[in-house]
Amino acid sequence: MKRTLQQVLLPAIIFQSVLIGGAYATGREIVEYGAQFGRGGLWSLVAIGAGFSVITAACYEFARVTRAFDYRSLVRELIGPLWPLFDVLYVTMVVVVIAVVSAASGAIGEQVLGLPHAVGVGLIMVLVALINASGRRVIEHFKSIGSVVLYAGYLLFAGSVIRATSANIGPALAGTHDPVDGPGIAALLGIGLLYAGYNLAGLPSTLFVLDRQTARWQAVTAGILTGVLSTVPFLLTYLAVLGFYPDPEVLGAEVPWLVMLERTNGGWLVALYAIVVLWTLVETSVGMIHAITDRISANLREAGREPLSGRQAGALTFAVLLLAALLSRFGIIALVAQGYTLMAYGFLALFALPLLTYGLWRIHRSSAAAGAGQQPVP
Repeated sequence: MKRTLQQVLLPAIIFQSVLIGGAYATGREIVEYGAQFGRGGLWSLVAIGAGFSVITAACYEFARVTRAFDYRSLVRELIGPLWPLFDVLYVTMVVVVIAVVSAASGAIGEQVLGLPHAVGVGLIMVLVALINASGRRVIEHFKSIGSVVLYAGYLLFAGSVIRATSANIGPALAGTHDPVDGPGIAALLGIGLLYAGYNLAGLPSTLFVLDRQTARWQAVTAGILTGVLSTVPFLLTYLAVLGFYPDPEVLGAEVPWLVMLERTNGGWLVALYAIVVLWTLVETSVGMIHAITDRISANLREAGREPLSGRQAGALTFAVLLLAALLSRFGIIALVAQGYTLMAYGFLALFALPLLTYGLWRIHRSSAAAGAGQQPVP
């Protein structure tokens, strides 16, 4: 039973724990890719759920078939000599995502908890470096427990806001306040795919736990679970924002969650949100940077050298976090609206499209070979 849970649930938990930082920690992401369109955001939600489920299931099965459990190996199998482009794209996205969460964490920690920006972010940088230096087992346990805690936190925040603003959500879903010239269904579906696209940056962080999967049903089930766990928080945050729609104070806020909680609850719940956002920086940073250190270690082994030591992994983690902290000064709205969208096109072109064409063909070829009694074709 434990092994089955590790095969089908652990990848979904790891992906969701990384996703939280760049996908819904501040609420800004949900406004940009769904809630600002009122009722039309439901179409974006449909594309997000389908996109996450299909792409992650295909990725998990492709990794299983090709035995590629670090992102360099997987991308080399997928796009061949173009793999260095993905390297650049992924590292850039890691820095951008962590910069967004760093900006939110520092600002909220200072505003709500009275914690100086540099002190709050600095302590988290040290914590993330220590966790990444501790190895796979510590990271798995940390992210499993942390993901459950964070999920519970956002369920609490959404539930409290939705309960307080429920009278406004119905009219918003009925389209009472929708703009006359809003985007059409095709455009909204495309916006949802862009959201799923930039969040594909979370997939490399799941690869190191996929080596437990031994059958296709495990990969597909894990993909569906990943899609569900990743879409529910978007839906809940979307409904929470609709409780204020089209209030410009919420839709235009750098951290809509903070504004919504202050206006409906205040007090201890706002303080709890500040702590949770600080923790999302830890969760997201650990997962995304661990994928980079895993990729470097795989490259070193291939060259006949020793993989990164714990101390080296910790030092690299600290360097990435420092760069992200500097970038965070550009502001959350600009990073989400421009940085995320640009990265989304890159991930869709370099990862999703090859995976859903060539990748599915490779999977089919491997199945056909196995059905004929031959060795699966890698």
